[in-house]
Amino acid sequence: MAEIKPTATAAASKNAAQPQKSGNLVATLAPILCIIIGYSIWRFVLGNASNFTNPDPSGGFWPAHKGPKGNLTKMYEGGIIVPILIGSLLIVLTFVIERLLTIKKAAGSGNITEFVRKVQFHLANKEVDKALAECDKQKGSVGNVMKAGLKKYKEMISNTELDTDQKVLNIQKEIEEATALELPMLEKNLVFLSTIASVATLLGLFGTVLGMIRSFSKLGEEGGGEAARELSQGISEALYNTALGIGTSAVAIIMYNVFTTSIDGITYGIDESGFTLTQSFAANYK
Repeated sequence: MAEIKPTATAAASKNAAQPQKSGNLVATLAPILCIIIGYSIWRFVLGNASNFTNPDPSGGFWPAHKGPKGNLTKMYEGGIIVPILIGSLLIVLTFVIERLLTIKKAAGSGNITEFVRKVQFHLANKEVDKALAECDKQKGSVGNVMKAGLKKYKEMISNTELDTDQKVLNIQKEIEEATALELPMLEKNLVFLSTIASVATLLGLFGTVLGMIRSFSKLGEEGGGEAARELSQGISEALYNTALGIGTSAVAIIMYNVFTTSIDGITYGIDESGFTLTQSFAANYK
């Protein structure tokens, strides 16, 4: 029995360190809903019959409306890639908002560097309970990791069976397990921004190429001054794809870099927390 209990305890500790798998409804439903909304905007708002001088009475999935009355309405004639690009922009905006809320919560309250300094001060005075109180005030990922480490820190102070090096290793292991729970939450869903940052521009160019092919086909079929006018109009409409793709990509790239910078700051705070706890224990409880 003496050999079975430690194994069970170790297994429980290992399982506790694994992030719990839960359904990410936002990541599953948001892209689908955004594409549907993008199509609805293109088809029923931009493609409303009242926005054209020569609407297509047959309607359908892709009505062949002619003569857009406004500049924005010309985007409708950019083709079927336009609703995909509108949906991509909505996906970017959705995950920007989602990441802003998540990372703001993970950052906690107050300055991370100042928080670490306060904890260092309390630990230097051997006031572990006050350091734990600071973690409760911080309420972020750094505070959560620090709190987990401090609980183990406090437990190791009263432990008489292990030597200092073993106690430090236990504290370090606890910090690593807590970190393993926090980091996935910070980085989740950033893949949507990084993917759209690359794909949106290509989609825009693809839509532009399709529009150019359609315009030059008309020029070859009809010829004359009227065909040249339609060609210039078709090129203008096709370039809406490029503009929308580049704009979507730019927003995705900018916000991705903003979020990764914020995550790097939080990660640095977590690393500094772990270093603070292990060094403080090694110095104060030799």
